[in-house]
Amino acid sequence: MRRPILIHPDPRLRKVCAPVTEFGAKTRALAKDLLTTMYDAPGLGLAAPQIGVLDRVLVMDCAKEDDGEAPKPICLINPEVVERADEMNEREEGCLSLPKVFMQIERPAAVRVRWQDPDGESHERDFEGLWATCVQHEIDHLDGKLFVDYISATRRAMITQKMKRLKRDIAKDPALYPYSDGAFPGGADPRRAD
Repeated sequence: MRRPILIHPDPRLRKVCAPVTEFGAKTRALAKDLLTTMYDAPGLGLAAPQIGVLDRVLVMDCAKEDDGEAPKPICLINPEVVERADEMNEREEGCLSLPKVFMQIERPAAVRVRWQDPDGESHERDFEGLWATCVQHEIDHLDGKLFVDYISATRRAMITQKMKRLKRDIAKDPALYPYSDGAFPGGADPRRAD
């Protein structure tokens, strides 16, 4: 099921998420909802707090369909970066919680990440390039951090004001960003239970 995406500023996007301790049907359902929402938006990654769920869960798929590569969705639960490359890489980043905001952000070019899947099985993998950028961006969400935290306070304040205006506009016309929950008073859908 597609879920509404929170738009910055929203206090839930600034919360540190709790580790997942129970696995199975509930985590599989959350992963499925996250992937459906991410693909529909469309995006390369989505973290649970972006749909108002404060659990350490993220999904991503950086496969390039236009390059003939089949989708490669992955769900990471309780992810942690266990090793970072010394080499840095700068890439343009965007975020489904900050629509139409893009900027160059520098991050380690490669990372090793340990996580669990929806059934609780442990995994560890090296991510490079776009995959490395995406996994770091999404793990930041689980720690209450946004990619605009890497820029100056002045630029961040300007973007926050822009997002506040966008949220007001979406409340009047949800078609402006139909993936958000901004059409609901206070930015939350009272019909949805988190």
